[in-house]
Amino acid sequence: MVYPTVYLFSSFILASLIFVAGYVVYQVFVAPRFNPLQKLAGPPVKGLLGNHMSMVLDPFRSPKAHAAYVEKYGRTVRIRGIGPWDERLLPLDPVSVSYVLKNCTIYEKPWQSRRLITGLIGCGMLAAEGHVHKRQRRVATPAFSIQNMRALVPLVFSKGNELKDRWLEMITESGQTISLESEPKRSIELQIDVCHWISRATFDVIGLAGFDYHFNAIQNESDELFTAYKEMFEIAVSQGQGFRTILAIYFPIINRLFPDHRARTVHRCQEVIRRVAGRLVQQKKAKISEGDKGGSTYAGKDLLSLLLKSNIATDLPPDQRISDEDILHNINTFMFAGSDTTSLALTWTLYLLSRYPAVQNRLRSELIAIAPSTPESRLTPDEIESLHNTLSGLPYLHNVTREVLRLIPPVHSSLRVATQDDEVPTSYPVRLSDGTISEQKSVRVPKGSFVHVPVEAMNLDKGIWGEDSWNFDPDRWDNLPDGVSSLPGLFPSLLTFSAGPRSCIGMRFSMIEMKTFLYILLTNFVFSETGQKIYKANVVLTRPYVSGQFKMGSQCPLLVKRYEKRAPCVSPWSNR
Repeated sequence: MVYPTVYLFSSFILASLIFVAGYVVYQVFVAPRFNPLQKLAGPPVKGLLGNHMSMVLDPFRSPKAHAAYVEKYGRTVRIRGIGPWDERLLPLDPVSVSYVLKNCTIYEKPWQSRRLITGLIGCGMLAAEGHVHKRQRRVATPAFSIQNMRALVPLVFSKGNELKDRWLEMITESGQTISLESEPKRSIELQIDVCHWISRATFDVIGLAGFDYHFNAIQNESDELFTAYKEMFEIAVSQGQGFRTILAIYFPIINRLFPDHRARTVHRCQEVIRRVAGRLVQQKKAKISEGDKGGSTYAGKDLLSLLLKSNIATDLPPDQRISDEDILHNINTFMFAGSDTTSLALTWTLYLLSRYPAVQNRLRSELIAIAPSTPESRLTPDEIESLHNTLSGLPYLHNVTREVLRLIPPVHSSLRVATQDDEVPTSYPVRLSDGTISEQKSVRVPKGSFVHVPVEAMNLDKGIWGEDSWNFDPDRWDNLPDGVSSLPGLFPSLLTFSAGPRSCIGMRFSMIEMKTFLYILLTNFVFSETGQKIYKANVVLTRPYVSGQFKMGSQCPLLVKRYEKRAPCVSPWSNR
């Protein structure tokens, strides 16, 4: 009786293996031949597993690759993903990109991306899709109103001044180690990793703005919640995604059965975040409840308080409210998106200003011209808000920030997957693989196909921005080419903050941080290059690294010295 059982089991295993092998052969060799994307023109691949990922994802190569693709294959390009079964659409047509981002129910983030994000910061607005994302966005939107963002301006000024004071202290301390007796007037120049320090400052800002929590990161890095966030983001994000990380996305059980250093670190950090941040959620809920019982509304202006109050608003149906777990996941999302993206944008701004001293000097002159005679630390909240309103209207500051966000967008590109068969409209002729031009003003995208949204390519496109589009030129914004107005983007003409229903909810806050920090830092310091080679790498976000020191994580060392404010020129005739 044993032999028939063994025989049946063996037959089942054999049949299963044959089925799996047949499925793999079909997906690899047969199905791609019927994929309508195969009809599109696109760059060739070498070998069975050849792909174009490095060409479109590496900031060192991608501008040239995108330009070459447009010239050779038009603005609707087929590229190869991780294998012959992964034919992707690369839309370099503004109409196509706008359509994909607008129709977020048809074009969702792939489950692979969502699993990676969820495994790190939970299912907040970065990872959620469909009705879950819509519900979370609806609850969070009131917290990001213009009025609420303006209420955070004094907080940003306070942290900007704290960073300034810390740097002045560092420069003074470094000067005490140098004998200045022979050079009493020598200006001390200190090498500072601005990427590291600005990240600490933006963590402080989002800690207070996010849930009224003092990380105190500018002064030291000892707070356990700060350490948990920073360590988790560093090891899971800025040090790159290895093969093991990608494998764990498809087979999560690997990290449970055989956790490596990365998995153990992330798990340990998440436990701290759940314990400390979870306690903050409950404390805020208690304060709001106490206020309601006492007949007075809790006055907390941090995002957590605003989220919780929005979540219990009487005009919000009970089935549209989100759980405490969702609240925590979105706080984690704000911590990641609110600190990392803005700190990188500021870092790249200081880097470019160090490379272009004429631009730095011109911008500093504009900022100094509106500086009050009273130090910012002694201004009232109303005076700070008035100063910020003036800052917001400065034309050259606005041009510089826009130009940096255009030239080096923190989010290099994004990925979407079609949840159904669809037709993507085009405004440029579509070239086919046989060399002909399609008469249709659309391209068919089959269900399950990836669409690569090229944020950087839209921002750098020479056919739209002009032949100098790869150059840093803030003055371009005073005389833009006509085609720029057709580009999609929450921030006009820029895809940096994305577009459509999933565009960046924190754009206003990011701009407040950028302009405030630039005002404080540039009116107090001069930045110049160190001589070390800084290069861009797309590691979840576009980060700066020192050549030969990738394993040390994101770095952007610059030479920083105190700006010597000149006394106002007094005419000799002024008292006559």
